[in-house]
Amino acid sequence: QVQLVESGGGLVQPGGSLRLSCATSGSIFRTMAWYRQAPGKQRELVAFVTSGGVINYAPSMKGRFTISRDNAKNTVYLQMSSLKPEDTAVYYCNAVSGGTNYWGQGTQVTVSS
Repeated sequence: QVQLVESGGGLVQPGGSLRLSCATSGSIFRTMAWYRQAPGKQRELVAFVTSGGVINYAPSMKGRFTISRDNAKNTVYLQMSSLKPEDTAVYYCNAVSGGTNYWGQGTQVTVSS
């Protein structure tokens, strides 16, 4: 059974940092990614990383967010810095295996003073 479990969300002040983690089990994933969904908005891609180490970011995230993965631990991370109130959203882990998309339950990130 495939499972994706996110952790690391919370409340942070503008300019602060957070590190999200997504522990996976049940499969080997070719591509792992982070998405986010703000209230009233569509879910959007934050970044993805392939098993071969190819990384891509949404243009608005590049430079502030860093995605990484530990293949030995089947875990993907998202290091977020210089956070802004507009980064407030539920962040979702996504993983692709055999053409199937899997999603975590989401973790809330709130950027507010």
